[in-house]
Amino acid sequence: MELAEYRLLMEKYSSLTTQIRREAHALHDSVNQTYGQGHPYGFHLDMVVASVWKYGHEVCVAEEDFLPLVFGAYYHDSIEDARLTYNDVVEAACRLMSRQQAVVAAEIVYALTNDKGRTRSERAGENYYRGIRQTPYAPFVKLADRLANTTYSCSQTNSDNLHMKEVYRREMPHFLSAIDAHSDDARYRLPAKMTEALQTLVSGS
Repeated sequence: MELAEYRLLMEKYSSLTTQIRREAHALHDSVNQTYGQGHPYGFHLDMVVASVWKYGHEVCVAEEDFLPLVFGAYYHDSIEDARLTYNDVVEAACRLMSRQQAVVAAEIVYALTNDKGRTRSERAGENYYRGIRQTPYAPFVKLADRLANTTYSCSQTNSDNLHMKEVYRREMPHFLSAIDAHSDDARYRLPAKMTEALQTLVSGS
């Protein structure tokens, strides 16, 4: 999609995207979830969606996909961290868009929900990454999530964030390979400027 067309969609649906943001923030506040050094979890959600605003035109192929993409980004942790079920996500999305669009949004959220596991590698194993690669827009939203987390970790100096920066650096080759669907379909695309920004962060350059 051309950037100019995408920006028109951002303007056209601004009231709905504001509502999505407000409800996603409230959802995570309701379970007392925070981020980093005492930030409300909405701080992280806004960082993720910042990539949707900046790079979304590179992956969004149609107007009807715009709201599902934004919703998927704001709600990407809602099953994993905020106690929603898949059907809850569909229901929440249906209040703001058609059911067909709501299913697209919910599939993004479901794909980004970690598997059950005792360790980080078990929670994000091959089955998890396969689901991301097979779901439209999920690779992009996962990349936006990782870029947000890495940006935050690299901006802090406490031991937890320095540790996570090293984890992200070590995982980088596998992570990018694991979410790359190698598809000509733009909905599965990993924008080059996003991957470059991520690699720059972990390299410290």
